[in-house]
Amino acid sequence: MSRIRVFSIIGTRPEAIKMAPVIRALGEDIRRFESIVVTTAQHRQMLDQILSVFSIEPDIDLKLMQHDQSLAGFASRSLLALSDLFERDKPDCILIQGDTTTVMTAALAAFYSGVKVGHVEAGLRSFDRLNPFPEEINRHIAGCLADLHFAPTELSRQNLLREGVREEEIFVTGNTIVDALLSIPLEGPFDDPTLAGFDFEGRRVILVTAHRRENHGDPLRSICRALKELVERFHDIAVIYPVHLNPNVSGPVREELGNVACITLLDPVSYSDLLKLMERSYLILTDSGGIQEEAPSFHRPVLVLRELTERPEVVEGGAGRVIGTDCERVVKEASLLLNSRAEYEKMSLARNPFGDGHAAERIVEIIARRLNP
Repeated sequence: MSRIRVFSIIGTRPEAIKMAPVIRALGEDIRRFESIVVTTAQHRQMLDQILSVFSIEPDIDLKLMQHDQSLAGFASRSLLALSDLFERDKPDCILIQGDTTTVMTAALAAFYSGVKVGHVEAGLRSFDRLNPFPEEINRHIAGCLADLHFAPTELSRQNLLREGVREEEIFVTGNTIVDALLSIPLEGPFDDPTLAGFDFEGRRVILVTAHRRENHGDPLRSICRALKELVERFHDIAVIYPVHLNPNVSGPVREELGNVACITLLDPVSYSDLLKLMERSYLILTDSGGIQEEAPSFHRPVLVLRELTERPEVVEGGAGRVIGTDCERVVKEASLLLNSRAEYEKMSLARNPFGDGHAAERIVEIIARRLNP
């Protein structure tokens, strides 16, 4: 029996985190699979950091990132490079994850080359084509082109069915983010020296991550003003904010918060440090999709710094609230959880809606069953 040749395509840190369990599962089944890891390096530095954590060595590195790259520029380079690769190396199937520009161009290149597409974390929808931008359109395009849709939840499955995807092409697997975080040991010291020396016992820590494109400019400065007001109002809290490297984020954040007492700004931290931070935090404020999924595993309330979310399971299950970026609203919602133990416990005890940590195993078995030559 010939092996199924699977190319796992990754370009950014979140993709690498969520694809790592699938890549591992494919690599452990050498009887049935030839597993090839391809990276576009859409985000070079942050991607490499995660590949190291999961001991992933790309088989093919397209090295497409350029300084201050535009969406169209990267998309065109990615589409051409991936099309050439698929035409030359003829995979049986590619696997893509989520909603990045790498995902969209890989799906289109595979379609052009007659290669089957498996979409991990399929079916997420915000129903606003501009929010998040460009991810909502990227995942729509990937959904149009995919042959196998690995939906993380039943709600995602229903989204796909409403769009006309055939029921037999959709598989509810759980979210591989749970697999990933369960594979990372949380014992031991932090990698970051500032975190290693931080007093987590003396203060309630608020973890903040905010970097999304739609929050650049005034929304990000509004978030910063809210953080300043919170540390002035609550003397027992400390804010830790790992700041994205994008100058549209790092510039305003360091300008607004660089000298504010009780607010610690860090460069992006390792994935293990981020998980340890979530575990030790009291409350999380974020515009990140991945952290919305990770926080319920640690039973930490998450306030979503966006106007809507494509992960409504977090809100419906009670683990999170969508609060936007308005300074007054952010302060009000965070203060409620800092003041009311009952409100805090109601959110922190919510059930994790994203699965049991076996999503990657299910995905690999489905691929073997559907593509067995």
